[in-house]
Amino acid sequence: MAVIVISGEALVKRKFKNLKLNNLHAIVALARKRLDTKVFYDLAETIQMTEKNLAEIIHLSTRTISNYRDQKKTIEPLYSEHLLKLILLFEKGEELFGTIEEFNYWLKKPFWNSKEIPMDWIVTPGGVDLLLEEMERLAQGYTV
Repeated sequence: MAVIVISGEALVKRKFKNLKLNNLHAIVALARKRLDTKVFYDLAETIQMTEKNLAEIIHLSTRTISNYRDQKKTIEPLYSEHLLKLILLFEKGEELFGTIEEFNYWLKKPFWNSKEIPMDWIVTPGGVDLLLEEMERLAQGYTV
């Protein structure tokens, strides 16, 4: 699946612009209200990740997500916050690297002088925060 940039606006940002993730307060407030499972499925498709992998990252099973969808339940705040932070991460990644493919490639490359890869960090909301900080440094020209 190719990522298409429409009118200078990246795909991830365009797909989730209605969420208005401007700051940490907005993220927490939205997470507390709980996300619809559609956000989970939309994110998996948009970032080209299997539903199984995305579910594992946020520590839910695909069966649980599927049951939530079938029963029209919303995603609990803890998992909702993690999803929202992942949306921010992938927005920034697409902006910085140009495409989702390039960002996904970066997520699987070891850090400078390390065996750790960025993908190892995204399993917690705090790890996502750290990656966002690292990407900000990278955007300013520092090596990561």
